[in-house]
Amino acid sequence: MAASLLALSPEVGMISPRTRGRMVLRLRADGIRDERVLDAMNRVPRHRFVAQALAGRAYEPVSLPIGYGQTISQPWMVARMMEAILEEREEVPRRVLEIGTGSAYQTAVLAELGAEVFSIERIGPLQERATALLGRLGYRQVHLQHGDGSGGWPEKAPFDAMVITAAVPCALAPLYRQLCAGGSLVMPVEEGGGQHLQVSHWDGNTARVIALGSCHFVPLLAGTVSVASGECADDKRDRRRG
Repeated sequence: MAASLLALSPEVGMISPRTRGRMVLRLRADGIRDERVLDAMNRVPRHRFVAQALAGRAYEPVSLPIGYGQTISQPWMVARMMEAILEEREEVPRRVLEIGTGSAYQTAVLAELGAEVFSIERIGPLQERATALLGRLGYRQVHLQHGDGSGGWPEKAPFDAMVITAAVPCALAPLYRQLCAGGSLVMPVEEGGGQHLQVSHWDGNTARVIALGSCHFVPLLAGTVSVASGECADDKRDRRRG
């Protein structure tokens, strides 16, 4: 009986839609209020974005390793960043730049919200994995690039919103030049030995910055990374943190 149930319904137990629903209930209890965000996260199978050995923990309120020194952010942080780009606007941003594709989970959530997503990843194998996975899951309105995200994606600008998934010491000037007036930039910022999440609302000339609380992200690094002999290697070794 158990075997036949597994054959008919492979997403059971800790990776079932019911478990995903409990994650959404926990997000709502923890202060996430935008129903668009909650609905989008309820539709994305988060366990598909982590290694099979970690799939049973995918809906827990924790970040998980995805290889190459990177992590998939905990669900609440993803939800809060999504809420931040939706605040002060009735419609979902049409075109969103994501710097740091990582596992591509947040990329999928953005797509489920209805955005056309342009995402840059500096680590080649992660970008390749993300491209394959998003294709298998049927996401067509996403565009992935292997590259240095610190300069944005000027060829595809302008964008209605931007999300950076790695900590930076300050806002990167080239990004504002690619952001539409009325757009939002959400990013973790390193300051005073710690990090905080912030959203900057851009009017075309100046940014109104709102702090959203403490956070912990890997740092944003410049350059790109490839893999040789099973190890990561900087393609641009003379580059420093962006």
